[in-house]
Amino acid sequence: MTGRQVAALVVLLASQFMMAADFSVLNVALPEVGVSLGFSTGSLQWITTTFALCAAGCTLVFGRVGDYVGRRRIFTAGMVVLAVSSLIGGVSDSAAMLLVARTLQGLATAAVTPAALALLTTTFSEPALRTRALGLNSVMMSSGFSVGAILGGVLTDVFSWRWAFFINIPVAIAAIVVVPFVVAEGRAAQRSRIDLPGALLITLGLFTAIYGVTRVGEEGLDLTAGLALIASAVLLGVFWAVESRTTDALVPVKVLKKPDIAWGNVAALFIFGGETALIFFTGLYVQNVLGLSSLVAGLVLLGIGVGQIIAGVVGPRLLQRVPPRTMLGVSLALQGAFMLPALWATSDSRWLIPLIITQFVNAFFSMTAALSFMVIATSSVDADEQGMATGMATQSQQVGIAIGIPLVSAVFAAVIGRGTVTAAEQLTGIHVAIGVAGSSQLAVGLLLWLLLRAKSR
Repeated sequence: MTGRQVAALVVLLASQFMMAADFSVLNVALPEVGVSLGFSTGSLQWITTTFALCAAGCTLVFGRVGDYVGRRRIFTAGMVVLAVSSLIGGVSDSAAMLLVARTLQGLATAAVTPAALALLTTTFSEPALRTRALGLNSVMMSSGFSVGAILGGVLTDVFSWRWAFFINIPVAIAAIVVVPFVVAEGRAAQRSRIDLPGALLITLGLFTAIYGVTRVGEEGLDLTAGLALIASAVLLGVFWAVESRTTDALVPVKVLKKPDIAWGNVAALFIFGGETALIFFTGLYVQNVLGLSSLVAGLVLLGIGVGQIIAGVVGPRLLQRVPPRTMLGVSLALQGAFMLPALWATSDSRWLIPLIITQFVNAFFSMTAALSFMVIATSSVDADEQGMATGMATQSQQVGIAIGIPLVSAVFAAVIGRGTVTAAEQLTGIHVAIGVAGSSQLAVGLLLWLLLRAKSR
């Protein structure tokens, strides 16, 4: 790497570190936020879902816009929005105000994450360096998760959950100041018009899909949820038809038809959806079932972060020996398999040790699956389409996060019912929810391994 590449790598990885830390800081603080601002146990998921809804709905659009107007420019604008939204979140005195802040944070993430990844993949275009850079990116995101888990517990216990928001502000300001000096602007060599109909259709289609799934998780399959899901299917169908006939398509259909792109993005839904649900329910288990502090919850989640860090270091070397397609299916299956031991968790705090161990292994395979997916997703398109490719990859990640918790929460809610529930009833709900999530990952991983094995050979 040249000196400029190293400097660019540091800045871009630092931004990913902050995004990951912010996610885990707030996850640890969720129960405290709920009590402070009046969220019920069932509605607590909206703090995460609102963020993911906006991030998932707008990521692809911002990724493609970055190809046209400049990825560094979009990255910087996203950081500005992140600083402002974090300030709003930190001073929130109502549930509505907090959800507004989370909406803006989701939009900021939709702008920053694909822009940072596109700048990373175009800065390191040589395959070996790109794989190494993506591996380091995984390490930094995992490190951010680990640091955030501990930091969330410390900040919440010593100060307040509000510092889960305030901590973003100085980091965002530093990135805004430094990025123009060390990261070169990147955009597509040939600029064409922005596909506004496609952007509108995909955004509305994903919004209605995620809202419908979330509504099912909270209220059951009522008329509102059914209409939202039907509207989503229609909008996404129209999107496919429009993109098939548009010269400057937001997502060319030929790209969507590539098996690597298609199956990789399907896998991402299960990788990130399952892992986010596991993190969410681990926090509930430690704090609501065992009655322990948010600091202990952060320490338990540290096992996940450490497993991901080690996988981020080892993963690129494994990918030099194992085809990414094979690694993807096997890793996803093992991720699901090592989620299932949580079915035997009890209300005895001594069960924390085996929980940490199994989640460490689960996180290792989650990261090798995520790294395999990212390599596949960004290696099948040209440099001019990197914003689109990384936007799709990030969007799949955010959609997985957005629908993972609501879907698994729907199972949880169906088991525990409504109203006040005991710790024992919550534990039963957690068992069933984790069982469904882990079994789904195991089945999809095995299916992908069978479908892509011949292609890998």
